[in-house]
Amino acid sequence: MEKRRLSFWQIWNMSFGFLGIQFGFALQGGFMSRIFQTLGATHDDIPLLWIAAPLTGLLVQPIIGYLSDRTWHPKLGRRRPYFLVGAILSSIALFFVPHSSALWMAAGFLWILDASINISMEPFRALVADKLPESQRSYGFVVQTLIIGIGTWIASNLPWLISNLGVSDAAPQGVVPMSVKVAFGIGAFVFLLSILYTIFTTSEYPPEDMEAFQEEKQKKNQFISDIVNNIGNMPATMKKLGVIQFFSWFAFFTMWSLANPALTEHVFNAPAPIEANYNMSVSSQKEAFDVANTSFQKASNLVGSAMGVYGLSSMAFALLLTLYTSKRNINRKYVHMASLILGGIGFIGMYYINSPENLKYCFALVGLAWGSILSMPYAMLSSSVDPKKMGMFMGIFNMFIVIPQIIAALGGVNYISGLIGNEAINAMLVAGGSLIIAGLCNFLITNKSAISYQS
Repeated sequence: MEKRRLSFWQIWNMSFGFLGIQFGFALQGGFMSRIFQTLGATHDDIPLLWIAAPLTGLLVQPIIGYLSDRTWHPKLGRRRPYFLVGAILSSIALFFVPHSSALWMAAGFLWILDASINISMEPFRALVADKLPESQRSYGFVVQTLIIGIGTWIASNLPWLISNLGVSDAAPQGVVPMSVKVAFGIGAFVFLLSILYTIFTTSEYPPEDMEAFQEEKQKKNQFISDIVNNIGNMPATMKKLGVIQFFSWFAFFTMWSLANPALTEHVFNAPAPIEANYNMSVSSQKEAFDVANTSFQKASNLVGSAMGVYGLSSMAFALLLTLYTSKRNINRKYVHMASLILGGIGFIGMYYINSPENLKYCFALVGLAWGSILSMPYAMLSSSVDPKKMGMFMGIFNMFIVIPQIIAALGGVNYISGLIGNEAINAMLVAGGSLIIAGLCNFLITNKSAISYQS
């Protein structure tokens, strides 16, 4: 089927749901560790508490990709039923996460939240390949990245903004501040609303041969064997991209899980107070704990706000790429390589800065890497796989995202950063080194159609 070229606004409409998805991911990535610390976790505990995120991705995304390839609803199409289910579940989970009263409860909500976001997210990736001719794929993924950047910046700044509007950052020991609860409530509303916007403004192409499609659906379900077979027959370019993804996502998992404890301690000199160090029955010590806790919560707002800069710079980077790729081809390989190396330098710079004001420059460099990670690998992949299996391959490709996160969560990041020293900030050095390695691995990509689509 010949796919027609879409206008900017048509691509914007089909990608707009990513605004809500990124609200969910940015609130999760920027503030889950803060919630864990508020509920009593130490920085060494945090990566393991985060294991829910990659494990649910590993389980959910290939399943959703496989099912959405085999779905056709007369009104909602192929991918949109999954957008809707994921949005409803994600919004419910987002609202309740900051109301957790114990670590196990927060970790459980993270499982539900991440699984629900994944139900919506992977079909969005496949939708770009479904709807756009190959000559517009880089453009389409870059527009998604532009919207993701907007969502990241706004959501990351929500607790800081809400605090400045007068909502309190102070809270009793073991209770998440109201500023965070309000931010997550807003995120839940935006998530559902933005997904509904895409559902109502975007149509999908039906299967080229509906009769053959229905016959295929009636065949015995071969989900496990199909996935195993496709893993064994991955295109060479997909495997090489997997190496790049491994080191890229090891770095970003390290940031999401450990940036808050690392930066509140190293840059803001306001680490989370440890309850065991205070005698809460003595009023002066309880007051000292409350003062330290409020300082930590305010520093966490500022860390979240600084992290929002990486969304802003990824948005600006995506905007430049959008304008360029709408008219010309790009060398995806070298764009991705340069972006990842600059992001690695940004992470390493966090160790050396001597003022919180300089943190935004580090995250601006990280944003260049993030903007590229969200677009270039998917554009290269979509030019290398069977279009009829796009959903499944996008789901399988997710393994290269979640496996490094699982390794990091199970002690990989604690072990490597421990080789440098005991300070929490060493995790950012590990993230920087990993991202630079990912950048250099782009030399492995040699497929010309993946590097730069030629019309």
